[in-house]
Amino acid sequence: MNESVQTLSPGAKWSVQIQLRTVQSVRIRPKILFFYVCFYAALVGFFAAMLAVFWQTLDMHMPKYQLDSSLIGSNPGLGFRPTPPEYQNVESSLIWYKASDNGNVGIWTKLIDEFLEPYTVEEDNRVDCSFDNPPPEGKVCKVPMTNWSPCVKENQYNFKKKSPCIFLKLNKIYNWVPDMYNTSTNLPEKMPDDLKEHIRGEEARGNKNTNVVWVSCSGENPADNEHIGAIQYIPRRGFPGYFFPYKNVDGYLPPVVAVYFEKPK
Repeated sequence: MNESVQTLSPGAKWSVQIQLRTVQSVRIRPKILFFYVCFYAALVGFFAAMLAVFWQTLDMHMPKYQLDSSLIGSNPGLGFRPTPPEYQNVESSLIWYKASDNGNVGIWTKLIDEFLEPYTVEEDNRVDCSFDNPPPEGKVCKVPMTNWSPCVKENQYNFKKKSPCIFLKLNKIYNWVPDMYNTSTNLPEKMPDDLKEHIRGEEARGNKNTNVVWVSCSGENPADNEHIGAIQYIPRRGFPGYFFPYKNVDGYLPPVVAVYFEKPK
């Protein structure tokens, strides 16, 4: 009895193998997809859980590390406005302008306008303060901008008259309370004589009037001092103590001192 044996050609064998591999790949792909979905879902869940734990350690109203235990420290920086525009040399803090050039003057006065704009907005949370009336709990002090002449917007902050006003402010540090020179008996030797005399005058009016973070402006060298000329500090020669400490209360604005250079050369 003859038996017939059928053999597959090489092409047919390859066709069968390709079909088998295709079937296997179709079966494997959903498993791979399912694995990656589960893997990334678990990864996202783990990250979300760790983030939730991290957020539980934070207080949105106060920093975890304060004053000397923080990177900022307990010595606030003294800032000034206006600062040179971004398109100028950012490495220089020099304020230079031509009083006869209205466009040039306008650049600097616009920067001051932008800086002082928040101080012109009324807030229900801001109250009038004084040395006898510090702000109550949950309230902050107003920064009155009246009686600041000639350092006012209508006068272009006196830039046009070649007697510009520069504005000073202390950077905010949470819970920082200044250590003030509030008596004439503990003044440092290196303090300028005119400031010492000013503090003695304020002390004569009452001890509360000396609860101020004092400021004094001078030139870097004797030639600078000669060209600076007379200086006025408006509304007072420093930052009143009732603005401190900063507690991140809504509406808080740091106090401002306008430095009026009467006749710089």
